[in-house]
Amino acid sequence: MEKARRKELISTYKHTFPSMGIFSVTNKITGKQLLGKSKNLNGSLNRHRMELRMGVHRNPELMEDWRSLGEDHFVFEILELIKERPEPGFDYTSELDKCLEHWQGKVPPGSSGSYL
Repeated sequence: MEKARRKELISTYKHTFPSMGIFSVTNKITGKQLLGKSKNLNGSLNRHRMELRMGVHRNPELMEDWRSLGEDHFVFEILELIKERPEPGFDYTSELDKCLEHWQGKVPPGSSGSYL
């Protein structure tokens, strides 16, 4: 690859707005969900999937369901994407907190439909 083209691709990557928002890992049998927020959705979903596959996920209840039901009974999805804002200094962390709170209102933590 030419140096100029490589440099252009690297610059494009560095200036691309990351996919940030709300995600879930859902048990298709019980409907239980693990909700989360991330400034790197693809990375977070990959991390949860890998931890479950390796048997080291930090949520013991989700880990147990994964072991007993198998990977095919879970869905990893992005529920909401945060759009890039034109305002300099926009507080994306606060925006993510509000969005997560909204989604948790649909499935409150500690309810029968939620993995804590």
